[in-house]
This record gives sequence, structure tokens and C-alpha cells, in this order.
Amino acid sequence: MAFIKEESEDVKIEETFTVKQEDLQEQTENEGRKEEEHHVKIEEKTNLQTDGILKRRNKNRFTCTQCGKSFGRKGYLEIHMRIHTGEKPFTCTHCGRSFNRSSSLNLHMRIHTGEKPFTCTQCGKSFNQSSHLNNHMKIHTGEKPFTCTQCGKSFNQLSYLNLHMRIHTGEKPFTCTQCGRSFNRSSSLNLHMRIHTGEKPFTCTQCGKSFNRSSHLNNHMKIHTGEKPFTCTQCGKSFSQSTYLNKHMRIHTGEKPFTCTQCEKSFNQSSSLNKHMKIHTGEKPFTCTQCGRSFNQSSHLNSHMNIHTGEKPFTCTLCGKSFSQSSSLNLHIMSHTGEKLFLSNHLV
Repeated sequence: MAFIKEESEDVKIEETFTVKQEDLQEQTENEGRKEEEHHVKIEEKTNLQTDGILKRRNKNRFTCTQCGKSFGRKGYLEIHMRIHTGEKPFTCTHCGRSFNRSSSLNLHMRIHTGEKPFTCTQCGKSFNQSSHLNNHMKIHTGEKPFTCTQCGKSFNQLSYLNLHMRIHTGEKPFTCTQCGRSFNRSSSLNLHMRIHTGEKPFTCTQCGKSFNRSSHLNNHMKIHTGEKPFTCTQCGKSFSQSTYLNKHMRIHTGEKPFTCTQCEKSFNQSSSLNKHMKIHTGEKPFTCTQCGRSFNQSSHLNSHMNIHTGEKPFTCTLCGKSFSQSSSLNLHIMSHTGEKLFLSNHLV
């Protein structure tokens, strides 16, 4: 079975795509400049021939009245003006998306055609834009020309450096419209939104259970494969997730980081503290549908239900007698060990 890549890779790819639309726009435009030059030259030549003027305009500059930017050709100025006017005359016939340059439309069409004319000579991977291939090649060369001035960490793409800088600036430009929580990456916001939408796009092919993150699915798959890559160095017990190993290690270290604010009793797991807190609150959320009796733990309710069903899952290994509750079995065991008589003598 092909496993889904780690979530960090999913996020990286998704974020790279998002940022590239902004950071690599200039590179994309440069890619189509030759085509635009070709069309502009033809248009200008036609106009000049029509007017009977064949002289070159090398000394003339065409200046934008909106921002003051100058161009060597009138056609370039006309294309530039679309930024200010918002004009997008080139429309995709497949999805209706519009562009202000014909070259941008041509690049976009590769999404629909699947054309990837730029191929890596090292690994054979193909791309639909030359700028994407150039960025990819840095993986093979190890080139990381973009360095953080704060901590010295280097990156192979400018977009990755820009994302990294938000760690230092604390900038979180992506805000959830549902709860107001902010994120430093658009991909992180997209993942967060699944909490509100309930979207779970990653489904287990073995049992059909769905997850909102690929990493959660990857962890779940270990249940089916039996893979337990995280091993305790103290006792050799293995676990399918690193978080389970970390919890287990507290048995050996004696660490109890979760403390009750009412009685200061400490626990090695947050779930144990949550169960304990019900003693102070008196909360008993688990109710028997047969007799209405309530319990503060689901395990206590499950044990109680054996009384109604008649199930006796706890069997004495010494005489074979069965009981509906583990506590009853424990009391019975004392009759074999003599511990019950000892307790009775002290109670008299």
C-alpha cells in the first residue's frame, strides 16, 4: 500500500504553491515575455507600415501616467496599463478564468492539457513552468541562496525564506473567519478550517475511517500494518506513535506533570487528571439506560452493564468461577490465598 506523505510535506507543497503565485509572478511573466515581444513587434510593425513610418523608437520612452513606470515600446505600456485598469482580455475556455496577458493564459492552459515541457535531467521529474524546474534543480545542487539575517538558516527558495521570517516577526496574516484564530501560513489556516467544516478528506482504505490530516491517517494505518517503530529503551516495549512512547516513559521517570488544582494530586496523563476532577465536580456523565444509575467513568458503566446482560468476563484461573465485575473476582481470589480471612480477623 502506498502511504500518504507526511503532513509537513503536504503543508510545504500546498504553501509553496500559494506563495509562488505571488513571489514567482515576475518569473512567470518573464517566461512569456518573448511571446509578448513577438506579438508587440508584429502589431507595431503593422502600424508603422500603415503610417508609412519605418524609423525605430529606440530613443522614445512610453511612460505610465498612473505610476510613472517607463517602457521602450508602446505595446509594453499597453500591457502594463491592464494592472491599473484591471482589464483581463484573455479568458480560458475550460474554466472561465481570465488573464491580462496571453502568455499567462498559455501557461494556465497547461493545467488543463497536462503539458509539462520542462524536465529535470537528474531525476526525470517534469514541470509546466521553467521557473518551477529552476527551483527544483536546487534540490540536486544543494544550493540555498536565501539566508535569514536573524538566525542564519538558509533556504533554496525566496518564498520559503519569507515564510520563515514570520517566525521572527510574529506575523500571522491568515485569520479564521469562524473563531478569529490567526496563522502564519495559508496552509495552516486551510487545515484549521476543517475543524469547522468537518471535512475529512483522508480515508483509510482498510476500514473506511476518515481523518482531517494526512499525518493522522498515516498514524492510523499502523494499526492495520502492526508497525510499532517507537521502542522504549528501558523495557523494550514498542508503540505505533511517538506520543504513546512519550506517555509511557513517564512510568520509568516517575514524571507527573498534570496536577489537580483542588487537592494537588498529580498524574502522568492528562486523561487521568480529567477523570480525577470528576470526583471534585461530582460529574457523572455516563448513565445506564437500564436502571438510570450514573458513573463518572465510561469503564465503570461498562462494568456495571454486565449485571444487566448477565455477562461474566472475569474468570478465576484457580477454580474457573466467573464474575461480572473485576472487583468481585479480586475478592474471590482472596478466598484462595487466605487474604480474606486475614482481613476478616482484623475487622472483627
